Amino acid sequence: MMTDQLPYDVAVIKEILPHRSPFLFVDRVLKINYGENIFAEKDLSPDEWFFSGHFPGKPIVPGVIVSEALAQTSGLLLGLTFKTQGLEQADLSLANLTIKFVTPAKPKETIRLAATLKKTYGKMFLFEVAADVLNRRIAKGTLILASD
Repeated sequence: MMTDQLPYDVAVIKEILPHRSPFLFVDRVLKINYGENIFAEKDLSPDEWFFSGHFPGKPIVPGVIVSEALAQTSGLLLGLTFKTQGLEQADLSLANLTIKFVTPAKPKETIRLAATLKKTYGKMFLFEVAADVLNRRIAKGTLILASD
C-alpha cells in the first residue's frame, strides 16, 4: 500500500511495475515530484545473475540492465503520478531509447537513477534520463514510453 512517506520501497514499486525478480531493477524511490521527475536507486549485489558472465574476473553491469532500470524508473514516475491523480494505471512499453554510456557500474555500487518528464505527445511520454554512481555519471540519454 502506497504511503506519502519516502523512500518508497520495493513493495510500493511492485504496486506500479509488473516486473519481478530477477528483472526488477529499482530498489527504492528516494524523491518524486509527481508529473515532473523522480530519483531512485538500484543496489548492485556481487551475486547479481548478470555479473557471472559479464565479464568473468572483471564484472560490470551490462548496458541493457542500466537502460532497463532507467525505463522502469520512468515508468514509476508515470505510474505513481497517475495513482495520485486517481487515474487508471496504463500499460506502458518502451518505444524509443537513446542512451550514451560513459563508464561502467560494478558490484557493490549503488546506481542513482533519474528521470525527468520533458514532453507528452498524447499517449507518448518523452523522458530525459541519467544514471550515476556516487558523483560519476555512467549513462545519460532520452527514452519514450508509450501506452496502449
